[in-house]
Amino acid sequence: MSYSGKKRVPGRATARVRRQGRVRRKIQGTDEKPRLSVYRSNRYLYVQVISDQSGRTLAAASTRESGGAGVTADKARQVGTAIAEKCKSQGISAVIFDRNGFRYHGRIQALADAAREGGLAF
Repeated sequence: MSYSGKKRVPGRATARVRRQGRVRRKIQGTDEKPRLSVYRSNRYLYVQVISDQSGRTLAAASTRESGGAGVTADKARQVGTAIAEKCKSQGISAVIFDRNGFRYHGRIQALADAAREGGLAF
């Protein structure tokens, strides 16, 4: 067998799952302070407020609700304000932000800023 000496480079999705696992080991959402989990696909942006303690999704929002494919920073801000309103109506004021292995940049950052402006503390 020949060895080329090259390291095996993980794919982008594999690397994201690895980052996600490292973060998920450290944070846990409770009923008092649930986890705000963000998922970004090529077409949509999804946000869930999850209590890992009881295993329930407390609130959810996505760009699919607002209509139209394609995610821009403006649509991410709309999702951020929508999830903040849903959390406020349920009495949730503080969350733990889980960027789910995605970089805190662009759409993820716009969503987080809008959620903070909407009254969520993290």
